[in-house]
Amino acid sequence: MKKIALFLLGLAFSSSGFGQGNNYTQKYTKYDGLALTPPMGWNSWNKFACNVDEKLIKEMADALVSSGMKDAGYTYINIDDCWHGERDAQGFIHPNKDRFPSGMKALADYVHSKGLKLGIYSDAGSQTCGGRPGSRGYEFQDAQQYASWGIDYLKYDWCNTEGLKAEGAYKTMTAALQKAGRPVVLSICEWGNDTPWIWGQTVGHLWRTTGDIYNCFDCIEDHGTWKSFGVMAILDKQEGLRQYAGPGHWNDPDMLEVGNGMPANEDRAHFTMWSMLAAPLITGNDLRKMSKETADILINREVLAVNQDKLGVQGFKYASKDSVETWLKPLEGGKWAVTFLNRSRKPQTVGFDWKTTPVTDDLSKQELNAAKTTYKVRNLWTKKDAGTTKKAFAATVPAHDVVMLLLTK
Repeated sequence: MKKIALFLLGLAFSSSGFGQGNNYTQKYTKYDGLALTPPMGWNSWNKFACNVDEKLIKEMADALVSSGMKDAGYTYINIDDCWHGERDAQGFIHPNKDRFPSGMKALADYVHSKGLKLGIYSDAGSQTCGGRPGSRGYEFQDAQQYASWGIDYLKYDWCNTEGLKAEGAYKTMTAALQKAGRPVVLSICEWGNDTPWIWGQTVGHLWRTTGDIYNCFDCIEDHGTWKSFGVMAILDKQEGLRQYAGPGHWNDPDMLEVGNGMPANEDRAHFTMWSMLAAPLITGNDLRKMSKETADILINREVLAVNQDKLGVQGFKYASKDSVETWLKPLEGGKWAVTFLNRSRKPQTVGFDWKTTPVTDDLSKQELNAAKTTYKVRNLWTKKDAGTTKKAFAATVPAHDVVMLLLTK
């Protein structure tokens, strides 16, 4: 027991910078150069919750490749909660032996062999949301273990964190990841309670802005002590946050529910708005059993290009009338994405006179002025050109659906 205590004490001192000359003020920030566009990938939680094992993860990696999603830019295969086994005598975490008999290193090697990256999950508290061992008090050991396995992405949750302050807790894990020496994307899953957009830019690469999503277009589900939010409820909570997003630091309105039970029109609207928000695109469906409709939504490269635009500017709501919202997103090279979102249960007509409606985005300083510049108009869901801005635009937007346009000079 003395050897174990001395080992842990030495680890704590070395992790803190003590015992290393005068290096008492060493500061750690996230790994730079990662997530310069919103991360794209898949996560196990929305469809499978705690029912995860290595067979499932391998099959999802295979499906991400065979479906064409990898070629479209989806990179991460992320294991969410409940992969955990026990900690060993030295405190190091190990995967559940029954669910992951080959070990996490072998699984990471498999995922990497497909040209993909592996993500994992932990929690800043004593236990995860699913009741597995959390990282509180073991941050540096867990980060070392993840590095030894070859982990590329960490979703770090916020259950069972009594007495902790979010900013400090997440900075501890950031320091641990840096000390472990392997570049890891850190996803701050703190639900937006402690305004992570204010302090998160040097700590993590993305931060949750709300509670959990669920597969409903415009609903809120009250669980008593917490709530789940439908797509539109989460969209409304993004107001006022766009100035905090940019390359390497993204607002995260939670994972996608595309393919998890909503009809195609609602899935399309969901995917479009996440793309307009420059949000991470982490799918949560069963990739092995995707319908063609779902695949066509997730692998629409023209819509993905809006999400992945290198300018990295989050879109904004420009106008709202009769349950129809007009959203704009400035893009690299003077392009603009324009989306008409119909939140009502019946079709709505929309119109936009480009030449008499100049728009300047105060955040990006980009200007859309069709009186000075003519733009080509393309419909990104029909994948058809739609004239130019010399003529006013008019269309009918189906219920719970979108019309999404790309304007190019």
